[in-house]
Amino acid sequence: MNATLPSNRSGQAQSSFRHELFPYRGDAQFLSGTLGYIREALEGGEAVVVAVPSDKASLLRGELTGEPAVTFVDTTTLGPNPGRLVGAWVAWMKERGEGDRPVRGIGETAWREARNAAHLSELRYHEWLLNRAFARSSAWSMLCPYDDADDDQSALQSLSRCHPLIRQDGHYVRNESYLTAEEYPFEALNAPCDPFQELSYAHGDLAVIRSKVSQCASDAGVPEDQRRKLAVAVTEIATNSIRHGGGRGTLRTWTQDSTFLCEFRDAGYIADVMAGRNRPTADQIGGRGLWLAHQLCDLLEIRSTREHGTTIRLHTNVPQQS
Repeated sequence: MNATLPSNRSGQAQSSFRHELFPYRGDAQFLSGTLGYIREALEGGEAVVVAVPSDKASLLRGELTGEPAVTFVDTTTLGPNPGRLVGAWVAWMKERGEGDRPVRGIGETAWREARNAAHLSELRYHEWLLNRAFARSSAWSMLCPYDDADDDQSALQSLSRCHPLIRQDGHYVRNESYLTAEEYPFEALNAPCDPFQELSYAHGDLAVIRSKVSQCASDAGVPEDQRRKLAVAVTEIATNSIRHGGGRGTLRTWTQDSTFLCEFRDAGYIADVMAGRNRPTADQIGGRGLWLAHQLCDLLEIRSTREHGTTIRLHTNVPQQS
């Protein structure tokens, strides 16, 4: 095992949390790499949490019958929003890491099941955020298998920028393509699709915002149960926007690619990139709105800078008409 941990561009040592990308081709290579990683963990007295597609989980279960230190979890129960994944991994790793017991995770994202470009972008962002979520942990490590069967080097390069380490031949090596916090390139949001509805709002306009979104969502074919969830998410985001975004903002709604979108723009700035990613604690004051919106929407996009303010987009999938 390579004992040298990565450094950032300034030469300062990073967290000892190991986040490895494992490109593979075919079931045999997948099994060889993941089983080697798991056996290293078991030999060191570590627990393992595995979250991979069902076919890959079956392969691993067949090789790990009755191994109590390995737990399989199903990420599909979380729904399509990648914004829920960091919190889930934090909970799974803490649960298995009783006391100071080290834990390894194996998480393979179903990249080919991404609904659209926005979803794919948020999946990559989730991978990068894992470095921030576990930055202060010396007891957790994660391997991210990636099926490179399509030989799409641009996709692999984009994903490699989210991982400080790459696993090769049973060892990890430093990834020179990894982007630190200061360098991560947020992908620009596409312009709203015409025709779109627009509403300027300020203090006292929550009822107007909810009514506008409800009507537009109904016109777009969003089912009633999803409209109720969306109404709660909209209330949370609009309240935060008015309270922290200078007292006013702009709402836009439109439908694109079987998705209903609500966009909130204001002059505020969200400094914490982890905002909304972890479940709020019982005694926490504030900070619940973004987390709740993540739970209620199929996708949530956030772009926030001091210079340009904040844009938040809520995505709700619209069922296809038969």
